[in-house]
Amino acid sequence: MSALPASPFNPKVMLALVLFGALAFFATLYFIGTGQTGGGNDGGGHAVGRGLNGFAALAELLEDDGYEITLSRSPGALTGESLLILTPPAFMEAGDLADVIEDRRLAGPTLVILPKWNVAEIPDEWDVEKDTGWVLLSGASEPYWLEELQGDLAMEGTVKQLPQSGMQWRGLGMNGNLPDAQSLSISGERIRPLIRDSLGKTLAGYLDDGGYYPDMADAAGIAPTESDDEAILEKWGVVFVAEPDLLNNYGMADARRAELAREIVALTMEYGELPITFDLTQSGLGGTQNLLTLAMKPPFLAATLCLLIAMLVVGWRAFRRFGPPASEGRAIAFGKRQLVANSAGLIQRTRRMHLLTAPYAEMMRIRIAAALGLHRADDSQIDAALHRRLPDEPPVGHTLGHLRKARTPHDVLRAANALRSLERKLSR
Repeated sequence: MSALPASPFNPKVMLALVLFGALAFFATLYFIGTGQTGGGNDGGGHAVGRGLNGFAALAELLEDDGYEITLSRSPGALTGESLLILTPPAFMEAGDLADVIEDRRLAGPTLVILPKWNVAEIPDEWDVEKDTGWVLLSGASEPYWLEELQGDLAMEGTVKQLPQSGMQWRGLGMNGNLPDAQSLSISGERIRPLIRDSLGKTLAGYLDDGGYYPDMADAAGIAPTESDDEAILEKWGVVFVAEPDLLNNYGMADARRAELAREIVALTMEYGELPITFDLTQSGLGGTQNLLTLAMKPPFLAATLCLLIAMLVVGWRAFRRFGPPASEGRAIAFGKRQLVANSAGLIQRTRRMHLLTAPYAEMMRIRIAAALGLHRADDSQIDAALHRRLPDEPPVGHTLGHLRKARTPHDVLRAANALRSLERKLSR
């Protein structure tokens, strides 16, 4: 075997291309598995929306303040130890919202921002400047699920037109105006006001369900609930912001409202240091469960990592092979000698050697006659000439007969060798 010439490709360049392609492929699988396959800036009222009703500005503001921000597309992440900010849409099941709030009462605080605006896409025929995710505000209304909340969460919502003059909101030691005079307020037996409008209605309040929330009670101007029950002391508070213009992109255009947003978030987590999770699942941006999703989560994540490491090891061994590959010889070589060898090998493997006896006997009879100087001679003439030339040799006809009658490989080879030996003696 002969060695091939050196590769015309630079090994480092080829390695870089392979690694880049592999990383891109695995990154695609990862983002598909985790459900992060799109931006989500669809004009909705959630933390990815960049329209007036979205909350992308609030998420960026809190991230700039040093908070650890997570945009959750998985329902399983809603029960983690963090401040969960819910931005439910106007149409949803009230029971689903109540379940999320109840499931995390011992895990962390919850901030619920109610929807108010009815939005629509900006028509393409309008000659206005617009960007992806921008919306047209087409009126305000209470969320449809609000009146279906039961128990401690039972409350009512009202949209009112506020006076244009004077401060339209006050609370937490601050005051200011809303970007629009249409205001959504809530009222409920368990809701304690934190922010009020100019009509005295509650724009934001906390859920007074018997838990111990001293900071919120102080901000609302009431005495906190006293209890020695450990279960009550471990519960986290829930804050409802009925007026979304205090926290949405529309509201973040004003420095006072931005400062109020910081204070509401800090008060909800009782001035602690917690990571903040914005829920996207209720807005329809959750990731679906599939095999790739399971592969990226424990306990299957360990097997996925082991598989990736094994693939890297195999790839590295293939790249670091011992020298260039050697060329292999042809399975069927060129030349008459190889053709004869291949044919003989085929006959031997098929065990059909007895079929060669008659043709070989005829060929040797002709060659021996030629060696004796005879042309077209029969066996008797060959025997007579052979007796004159080599008196001690047996008759040729007798040996040819043995060859024609031979059936085993041993007998065939023995008779053929005798004829070949006789031919060599005559050729000397």
